[in-house]
Amino acid sequence: MQKVTTFLWFDNQAEEAANFYVSLFKNSRIVNVSRTGEGSPGPQGSVTIVTFELDGQEYMALNGGPHHTFNEAISLFVNCESQAEVDTLWTRLTDGGEEGPCGWLKDRYGLSWQIVPTALGEMMSDPDAEKAGRVMNAMLQMKKLDVAALKQAYDNG
Repeated sequence: MQKVTTFLWFDNQAEEAANFYVSLFKNSRIVNVSRTGEGSPGPQGSVTIVTFELDGQEYMALNGGPHHTFNEAISLFVNCESQAEVDTLWTRLTDGGEEGPCGWLKDRYGLSWQIVPTALGEMMSDPDAEKAGRVMNAMLQMKKLDVAALKQAYDNG
């Protein structure tokens, strides 16, 4: 068991969301589904907590009711090795959700994600401040991040 686990509060879609998320990433699975027992609040047998892994990282999802909702103060950051991975995740996660600026989006459950090509971090950490600045300015104009456009900004002052 990992020491620190991200715990996500859903209204009543914890199992649906967990199944959706594990469908997106390799090395992902549903670990456990806890259901209410006799005498517990809510309908007997309804899902309370789903434990799942995304690429080996454990998460827990709770059906806690409408008391709390997600906001951008918490997001899941995904390092993408290719533009194809960015494109696939962006398309799947914005289906029923919404695009945001600079590689951010909200999925259909309201959870914020950052879908970021690894190349962005490499270019932004260049010791040449002008190159890094051009990349930053290019990124600020984008919703879904475009590696080729970022690279062009990096290379062509």
